[in-house]
Amino acid sequence: MNTRLTRTLATVTFGLAVLCGLAFLGKGASHMLDDGAVCVKTGFWANSSLGPEGPPVGKGVDVSSSTARLCQDSPSVGQRAADLGSELPWLLFGALALLLFSRLVTGVLEQGPFTDTVARRLSALGWLVAVGTPLAGLVVGSSQSWLAGSMAPVVGSGLGFSGPTALVLAGLGAVIMGRIMREGVRMREDVEATI
Repeated sequence: MNTRLTRTLATVTFGLAVLCGLAFLGKGASHMLDDGAVCVKTGFWANSSLGPEGPPVGKGVDVSSSTARLCQDSPSVGQRAADLGSELPWLLFGALALLLFSRLVTGVLEQGPFTDTVARRLSALGWLVAVGTPLAGLVVGSSQSWLAGSMAPVVGSGLGFSGPTALVLAGLGAVIMGRIMREGVRMREDVEATI
């Protein structure tokens, strides 16, 4: 299975995983050292009449439109961390998923597609996607909720979710395919041992 396309795919996915990892580190470091405003959108006032005085928000917070975009000048450390929590989890998830996919393709290159190593790597990728998607979505949604609540206390804060949930099904499909492949490898080894 050592084709040019497979080798290229392994190289490209590894390169993308490294780029996502560097973007994760760079964005985290530069954002924590930045002293600019942090912003978050909330649908709390969506489709409501705000009146001439506008929504009740904290001092130094600017609001625009009924789907409010709240921006805090001179944010606290907690607000800056919550802003990072609404941006970084998907970069980390992408870097890890691409790294595991690269290892999967490398396993196909080295040993062929129907081996125990490939089946295990496919299952590992599936578990990462199935568990990592809701976890990253929960961190992002809760960070956005807390950040909005810290700027406008009337909004409140709590657990939230943001992101695609369909990836969970793809991850579970990869886990199931990995188990099927592992069982097929075991059956093939039993047949070869019998013959």
